[in-house]
Amino acid sequence: SFNIRYNEPRDGVNAWPNRKQKAADVIRFHKADLIGVQEAQIGQLRDLEKLLPDFAWCGVGRTDGKEDGEFSAILFRKSRFRLLETGTFWLSESPDKPGSMGWDAAYPRIVTWARFRDNRSKRTFVHFNTHFDHRGEKARIESAKLILEKIPAIAGRLPYFLTGDLNVTEDTEAYKTLAATLKDARYTSTNGHFGGESTFSAFKELSPGMKIDYIFVQDGIMVREHGVLSDRWDGLWASDHLPVLAEIEI
Repeated sequence: SFNIRYNEPRDGVNAWPNRKQKAADVIRFHKADLIGVQEAQIGQLRDLEKLLPDFAWCGVGRTDGKEDGEFSAILFRKSRFRLLETGTFWLSESPDKPGSMGWDAAYPRIVTWARFRDNRSKRTFVHFNTHFDHRGEKARIESAKLILEKIPAIAGRLPYFLTGDLNVTEDTEAYKTLAATLKDARYTSTNGHFGGESTFSAFKELSPGMKIDYIFVQDGIMVREHGVLSDRWDGLWASDHLPVLAEIEI
């Protein structure tokens, strides 16, 4: 799960043109195969596609269901996975209506999902990826409930997992709603957790208690490793969020 921060020129030294290679390098060096990104704009996705030639992506912009607005896209390694089907629903009272905002949310929020077949194991599974609202507490709680309602209809009997920037910490109702059904990979990893706890830096030094990015897995999926990646280049980050990486076995 990797919030790559939207392309904001006012970020100066941390603006996307100065860190797009860093973002790609984190993915490449740590050998991630599936990446749920948040805040991605169409130009950023095209940049990553060029920088990571073994990867493709799926998803739509949250504003119009096409290319406008931020994506909660899923990047996947083409040599490893075959994309069978993908879709997006909105975190609102009208989940099939592009651009719809739910409850007290400040922006439209979405879940993009993809059904893949693993070319090695021939197993099929579903990856869900999301980004909860940063202001609306009710929206985050209702979003968690909606995801749990939608997952069975989309995944059926297939294994699944969820990546996301939830904009909440573990003591919140939204997190607890998801964790009552799904397993936080942080706590089910057979080899424990690698790295720190906080995942949001705002391009500054990390502050304790800022764990807001997560990987959840269906009960029964084995988590081998889990970590928060704190790679820096001469004091500079690849994004204002740290990627969360898990190695899972279906």
